[in-house]
Amino acid sequence: MSANLNLAERARRALQEAGFQPDFPPQAAAEVRRAEKLVASADQDLTHLLWSSIDNEESRDLDQVEYAEPGPQDSIRLMLGIADVATYVTPGSAVDQRAAQNTVSIYTAGKTFHLLPEELSTGRTSLHEGEARLAVVVEMLIQADGELLQPKVYRARVKNQTKLTYEKVASWLEHKTPLQEFGAFPGLKNQLELQSQASLRLMELRKRMGALTFSSYEAKPITRNGEVVDLKLNRPNRARDLIESFMVAANVATATFLKTRGFPIIERAVSAPERWDRIRQIASNHGVPLPEEPNPKPLSDFLAQRRLEDPAAFQDLSLTIVKLMGPGHYVVEHPTGPQSMHFGLALDDYSHSTAPNRRYADLIIQRLLFAAMTGRPRPYTDAELDKIAQHCTEREDAARKVERLMRKVAAAQLVRNLIGQSFNAIVTGASPKGTYVRLFSPPVEGKVLRDFRGMEVGDRVRVRLIGVDADRGFIDFEAD
Repeated sequence: MSANLNLAERARRALQEAGFQPDFPPQAAAEVRRAEKLVASADQDLTHLLWSSIDNEESRDLDQVEYAEPGPQDSIRLMLGIADVATYVTPGSAVDQRAAQNTVSIYTAGKTFHLLPEELSTGRTSLHEGEARLAVVVEMLIQADGELLQPKVYRARVKNQTKLTYEKVASWLEHKTPLQEFGAFPGLKNQLELQSQASLRLMELRKRMGALTFSSYEAKPITRNGEVVDLKLNRPNRARDLIESFMVAANVATATFLKTRGFPIIERAVSAPERWDRIRQIASNHGVPLPEEPNPKPLSDFLAQRRLEDPAAFQDLSLTIVKLMGPGHYVVEHPTGPQSMHFGLALDDYSHSTAPNRRYADLIIQRLLFAAMTGRPRPYTDAELDKIAQHCTEREDAARKVERLMRKVAAAQLVRNLIGQSFNAIVTGASPKGTYVRLFSPPVEGKVLRDFRGMEVGDRVRVRLIGVDADRGFIDFEAD
């Protein structure tokens, strides 16, 4: 097995095999040039506010900035600026057609395949530090009990005063390590303290409603000179929780804004867990009975209890429950029609809107918002929205498979010289299609080819590495 596998070339091949378009059509370049010269107005100029963003260190396609201030009667006025992409991407254009085909940005160890040309997604429509940009502002009042009041949506010009990272903000929130930006931007410390209060209110409300709390376990390949040298886990922290709570709030506010104006939404729905029986069995093993019918609140209470009592093992439990939950899907929902639900968030109205540089569904929502704000007719028929929702679901599923394959390819490169060694692992899949495990260290996933009988999702096992095929991302084990 070659040590010189080119990850970028392998990723491109994986995209093509999955029906994605890795490259942009020739006409895209001219459309980007026109977009870069476009002069557009906004309803308000809010560049004077102390907007900031919190993201990964390497992120350049910044979709969101945040600002908070005291509101009336102990409320907090929370404002989220979402990158204005709809102004610069014309429906039916070459850029739009390619985005409609792929529907998402695809992140792999070898290369990032952006939804939009990088001149837009990491340039003109990215909310870069120090640059004035058009944005869709979602504004709301966060009450002391976490309830959202007076949601507003409008276009404004904003300026990201400083780009912060999850790790630095988390270090300040969790360990009181001061940010060097506090000295450069007077008021930033108070601003982040208000944002933290708002997020805690939102998270407490979600907890009362029964939203599920998970701990991410996706391993990110670390490469050096084209070689995979490590796998890094993006562990949860207070800064990631803060941004997640803000995105959920913005998505709920956006859906409410559209539906109260008679507009449909493309809702992100997650049905009741496919393997509720196994989830009940796992909870029972911890002495916690769950009801026979799927219900998010008892499951939420169980997860919160386990996170408190055994935080070291909570990531493994999270991984197990996520695998048993099943995938989400997009559906079109009308104000007066049948209502779908996001089981994991315990929400009825939830529409992706906060990442238009990265998800096509969010760009569609932004176009609906523009029509609702200006009193124009709906830009899409019901049939068109249904088709878009179905295609987004199918393509996002395919994108996850490509990203998962490339993580396996990268992981296979990392462990190719460890054949014969034994590892502790957790069972992540057990079905007629095969039994799969994830090692605790290094955090790679593979298939158990021999002696897997009796293994169930969530079981802790000992396995031996018996084979690796990096090009196909195959990592094979047998029970030890």
